[in-house]
Amino acid sequence: MSINQFFRMLWARRILIGVTTAAAVFMALFVSWVMPPRYEATSRVMLDIVKPDPVTGEVIASQWARAYVKTQIELIRDYRVAGKAADEAGWLESAELAEEYRKSGAADDMDFRRWLAQRIIDNTDAQLVAGSNILEITYSSTSPEPAAKLADLVRDAYVDQTLSFRREAAARNAEWFEEQTDEIREQLTAAQERKTAFERENGVILTDDLVDTDTARLRALASSPPPIASQTIAGGAVAPSSGQLAQIDAAIAGASRTLGPNHPDLQQLRNQRAALQSAVARETAAQPRLVNSGPSLGALYSAQQAKVLENAGAAGEARRLATDVLVLRDQYQKTAARAAELEQEAQSNESGLTLLGDAIAPQTRSFPRYPAIFSVALAAGFALAIFLSLMLEFLWRRVRVVDDLKLLDTPILGAMSEPTNKNARQIFELPWRKREAVAQ
Repeated sequence: MSINQFFRMLWARRILIGVTTAAAVFMALFVSWVMPPRYEATSRVMLDIVKPDPVTGEVIASQWARAYVKTQIELIRDYRVAGKAADEAGWLESAELAEEYRKSGAADDMDFRRWLAQRIIDNTDAQLVAGSNILEITYSSTSPEPAAKLADLVRDAYVDQTLSFRREAAARNAEWFEEQTDEIREQLTAAQERKTAFERENGVILTDDLVDTDTARLRALASSPPPIASQTIAGGAVAPSSGQLAQIDAAIAGASRTLGPNHPDLQQLRNQRAALQSAVARETAAQPRLVNSGPSLGALYSAQQAKVLENAGAAGEARRLATDVLVLRDQYQKTAARAAELEQEAQSNESGLTLLGDAIAPQTRSFPRYPAIFSVALAAGFALAIFLSLMLEFLWRRVRVVDDLKLLDTPILGAMSEPTNKNARQIFELPWRKREAVAQ
């Protein structure tokens, strides 16, 4: 079908097209006039998704922001939010709504509060304002004032429910962490008791860095400078203060690696050494037959090494018990700190939402908008009229001009020209069943 044939067909069906288009426009306007008007009020909240949480310090990752916003939109349309809004609106005490509820026949499927909540859900919509983190809550009603009131009530109920969810989740987690803290505390107490009992039974004492005293002395002897030689009395007797002086030197050498030069403990060891050195000098003066043949540093180191090897098993077990204590103490501190944080979060009033003012009663209706309805109905009616005209044309085809015969691939013997006298003009319409015979 060429464009000329198409417009020729439309002109032939102009009455049908005009009537169909007018009927569509009339029906659309009539239905819009019969239906009750609708007013939409909006209330806004700002989602604090770009700032860290003031309690936990957590920030929502950018890849989860869209899922977070979608969750908040679904929460606004949740029964708990809508039910709370219905309670605040006083709908449960409305006799008119109760009568409407009985007439609706919904009593078999849901209770009155659920029915009211579903009514709010059906009229509520929410969406994120493009290019921002502002969530816009829209409520539709037949009157401007109720629309604004319900929009604010839904927003307030949403904020309260969000805060309630955060508090409930934090309280549950805090309770679990407190239980874990109590269990770890019991385990830590038992581990400390085992460690203390083992050290008491085996005479093993560990320092803060899990080193037993014998090993510490051995390390001190290995790293200490050569002490003053022990002096013995002729006949093999050792000077009384000579061995103590060697031990003090070893202790000073070991303490110098971990303590500052002015530390009180190091100063005390130095004072003890000075006193022992004076005692050794006095003993040497009182016994003229003293000779420098006392035990050397190597002998003291060998004796201490043998003692360390002898107690290696006990020291290793004590070190294992001390490690268990340290691990449990670290777990206890972390668990107790997390329980305190969650307890603080459970008492927080921070919902992560910022209110942006109350809704304003709309001045214009969102439905019906007659110019838009007229335009849409006109376009839809015209499209429907063209469709009907095409259907009629294909079902009952008419030959109006010679070009219409070309669609049938039929030989044309001749054509009669249109009479110049309008009074004598006659239009011959050839039915489909006679087309072939006439053409031949």
